[in-house]
Parts: sequence; C-alpha cells; structure tokens
Amino acid sequence: MQLDAFNFDSENDLPLAAKLRPKTLAGFFGQEGIRAQLEKIVTHPRHVIFWGPPGTGKTTLAYLISGQIKRELHVFSAVTSGIPELKKLIAEMLDQKKNFGKESILFIDEIHRFNKSQQDALLPYLENADFLFIGATTEYPHTSLNKALISRVSLIELKKLEEVDLVLILEKGMEDLKRPELKEFIGDLAKLSNGDARFALNQLALLQAYDSAELEDKEKVLKELFLHARQYDKSGNRHHDVISAFIKSIRGSEPQAALLYLAIMLDGGEDPEFIARRLMILASEDVGLANSQALQVATNAHYVMKQIGMPEARITLSHATVYMALSPKSNSAYLAIDSALNFVKENPTIEVPGAISSISPERKNYKYPHSYPHNWVEQKYLPDEANIKFYGPQLNGSEKALVEQYSQMTGKKP
Repeated sequence: MQLDAFNFDSENDLPLAAKLRPKTLAGFFGQEGIRAQLEKIVTHPRHVIFWGPPGTGKTTLAYLISGQIKRELHVFSAVTSGIPELKKLIAEMLDQKKNFGKESILFIDEIHRFNKSQQDALLPYLENADFLFIGATTEYPHTSLNKALISRVSLIELKKLEEVDLVLILEKGMEDLKRPELKEFIGDLAKLSNGDARFALNQLALLQAYDSAELEDKEKVLKELFLHARQYDKSGNRHHDVISAFIKSIRGSEPQAALLYLAIMLDGGEDPEFIARRLMILASEDVGLANSQALQVATNAHYVMKQIGMPEARITLSHATVYMALSPKSNSAYLAIDSALNFVKENPTIEVPGAISSISPERKNYKYPHSYPHNWVEQKYLPDEANIKFYGPQLNGSEKALVEQYSQMTGKKP
C-alpha cells in the first residue's frame, strides 16, 4: 500500500493517533482480509458491527465511512452513557432527518457494555433504517450481544495489525512529530505494541519527552515505555484466553506454563478469588481421584487467600497451582456424574430398589454391610433398568490404589 495515500487531520492539538486517522480506504493500513467487505460498505452502506482487539481500526472505520458517504457521525459511548442519553440523541437524529432530510450515522463504541434491554432499544430503529448504525466491540459478539441485534447487522472481524503495517504508521507519526531521530525506535515499537496502532502511536508520542542524550540509551527508554504497558482485560477476551491457558497448562501437567499464566493474571489485576475458585473446580474436574488431596489444597488456598489477601496470597495460589500441575490426573469423577445425569434425563422416573428404599415393604430385606466381613455384602443397588456403568476407573495415582482396594473387598472391578 502506498504511503502517499494517507490523509491526515491538521489540528495540532489532537492526539497523534487521531491526527493520523485516514479519511479514505486507500489510506487505511492493514486488515487486507476484509478489504472487499469494507469497500462494499462504503458503496452500499448497511448496519455493521466491527469487533476485534483495541487499536485495530474500529473507530477509524466509523469516521472513514462517515466521510466517504457524506453522513454526519454521532459518536456514543456505551461505557459512559445509558438509555436516556441514547434516546435523546436518536430523537435529534430523527428530527434532522424529518425536517432537513439529513441522514446520520450512529456509532456506538463498546456496544457490548449495553445490557439486553439497552441493545433491544436499538432494534426498531435498525429495522426501519432510521439511520445507519455502526457498532464497535472488543468482545466476541455471539456471546456478548443479543441474537436479535446480530441478526440485523453485518459482523466484521478486525485482526491485530501486522508489524509491517505498524512500521508504516509509525513512520508517518515520526514525520508528523518532526523527530527523525526516533526512527531507530520504530521497529521495537511495532514489535512491542501487540498489533495495536493507537497504543504504538501513543508510545511514539511519549518519546517526545526524551532529549537526544536520553534517547541514546535505547534499552532504558523502551523499558520505561513498556513497564506498565502489558495488556489485560479482566472481563474481556484476554481474561478468558489467559484463564483458559492457565487451566489447560495445569491439566497438561506443565507447572512452568501454569505459573506464567498465573503471573499474567495477577500482574493484570485479576481477582485472586476468581483464580482460587477455578483451582477448586480444576481439583475435582482434572486431578480428581488420582489425588483427592488436591481438592483440600485448593479449598485451603481459597480460604487462605480470603484471609490474608494480596500480595501474600500470590504465594498460596502458586502453591496450589504447582501442586495440581505436578499431581497425577483423572477426570473419571467428572465423566461419571455427566454420564449419570444424561441417563437420568433420558429416562422416566427411576424407582429405587425395594431393599434400599425407605418406604418400600421390602426395606426389611436390607443387608447392613457392617454386619458382614470386610464391611461389604453383595446387594442390589441399581434399579432393573439401570444396567449401565457410569464410573470408569483411570488407574493414575491414588485412584489405582482405591480401585485395587475395592477389588480386594468385593472381588469385582468397579
């Protein structure tokens, strides 16, 4: 893509990212995979929601479309405003259309912050095409947005920008700042900005505070710029992505990886109680009968975390994390209860065998196991129709010993 296609705002007081915002698709860097879709929206406008990571061009595209199709853009934030403000804005837009024939665009940033009723409030306007709607979200729309809203819009996913695109954008930023000596930082900024153009330009702008002598210590400058720049969203995709990696690393018996993702969560400000709860679930779901002590360790970690809080609780969470990563694994209890639940749901009311019933006359035939050798006696526990097997032993860790003890006691396999 040619650099001379870039068009810029001229207001010197705007943030650098806003000043470099392109006004045509020719000047929009990256997102080559959706270029055809973007061109169709410009030539044949329709409701659309852009979703993807921060700094990938969602807001820029709203401004770009507005300029290309010559409609006034009304920007609304789902973070700072609610239904009363939205209704007021829509009324103004409808009034302009009715009285002056003026077509508008409603751009709602962070649309996923709207609850169901707030999202529903948009539906009749979208249905009637009272205005063009553009939404932006960093969340996966099929889980964060109503189906009714999704059915009325086109969804377009934006990806993290490639380093080569960030380099081109940063070079234009350097020209705007009139600081050619910053060129040696551009490659590093592009690499360390995680595909986020706005963040990359903000970091470039921060370099203006350094004089030529300070810029000579490149490693120190970069460390200062990125010391607090790690990205973590406690309620968004990053949150789900990292906790998923954390759980899967413990399940896969990889303590080093598990500790890495634990550290990412703690550094990002994740709720330590959330981590502790996930460890308790994991103790039964993935470690299970192979080491039943893991559930006690996780439960104790949850209790200790609530008693002492952070930062000391990091040690307790690390203790539980490493313990479970090193433990043998079994999901037999997890599979067993799901199998039993499926059986119950697929069958009519299951009758309890008479001997173990509390109401059947046959309860007098109940055999009390403690009255027999080894505290066990053959007896009918399953109803006639339940000739099935829910639990399948996985002979790892202490589960193997439990199964062997059971076989010695009963003379059969579980």
